[in-house]
Amino acid sequence: MSLNVLFSARPALWPVYEPLLREGLCHAGQEVTIDTDLPPETVDYVVYAPNGGLMDFTPFSRLKAVLSLWAGVEKIASNSSLTVPLARMVDHGLTQGMTEWVVGHVLRYHLGLDRHILTQDGVWAPDPPPLATQRKVCVLGLGALGQAVAEALAALNFNVTGWSRTPKAIDGVTCLSGPAGLRTALSQAEIVVLLLPDTAATENTLNTQTLDLLPAGAKVINPGRGSLVDDDALLLALNSGRVGHATLDVFRVEPLPLDHPYWAHPKVTVTPHIASETRPETAAQVVCENIRRCEAGQPLLHVVDRTLGY
Repeated sequence: MSLNVLFSARPALWPVYEPLLREGLCHAGQEVTIDTDLPPETVDYVVYAPNGGLMDFTPFSRLKAVLSLWAGVEKIASNSSLTVPLARMVDHGLTQGMTEWVVGHVLRYHLGLDRHILTQDGVWAPDPPPLATQRKVCVLGLGALGQAVAEALAALNFNVTGWSRTPKAIDGVTCLSGPAGLRTALSQAEIVVLLLPDTAATENTLNTQTLDLLPAGAKVINPGRGSLVDDDALLLALNSGRVGHATLDVFRVEPLPLDHPYWAHPKVTVTPHIASETRPETAAQVVCENIRRCEAGQPLLHVVDRTLGY
């Protein structure tokens, strides 16, 4: 029986994904029709991104699953018209990109690269950095991305603590959980990396109270979600010296407005949501594998717990 797959994402992505999905599904032995416009009642799977415009899943009476192209699913997880499984995107291209970006910025802070790159003032001040084993890095969020980042940093011999809502175990990483674990993790973190999901429970994870737990001069790196940080509290912490510098890749409003104080703040580095991106070549493989698994009666990969929002 032929499958019907609706592609509902940014139109510019269709010519990129269409041949990749078609080839991948054919390779998996699936006879398939893939299009951006199919009668809802005939659709078996939706390849989804929020910018595709699809909001009401009620007419999709034959639908088996929605396969997101985004790692973040906060814009669809609470959609009451969606009653079939929702799978988020976890692919090795996205994970590798995030890991490379975070490791680069951790090394930037650890080695004090800005001092030498931005201040060529003729002053000879030999002040070598400590070894990575002496640098305490905290990763908040130990999902697929957070775990990969924590493992990569541990492989470079950083002293890595990871925190998650529920207990986790990762070789080479001190794993903490719960409110008490968060306080402990932050109180010793020289560099904090935020990779939590965007949920009601994680909003403003870094706020006035939690920022005050950090050692003076700690660095903050946020490639996760803009909502994880209370912007006003972070600006105050930067101004007071509690936080020595922040590198921010995600924001509550994007693009970041030109009049936002982050742009001109001397202790903030703004990057334009480039920490990681879904790569069509690898993302298409994940989508095709999930369709193959569903058709074979096997469990889907990366299914979202709708009660938790991730």
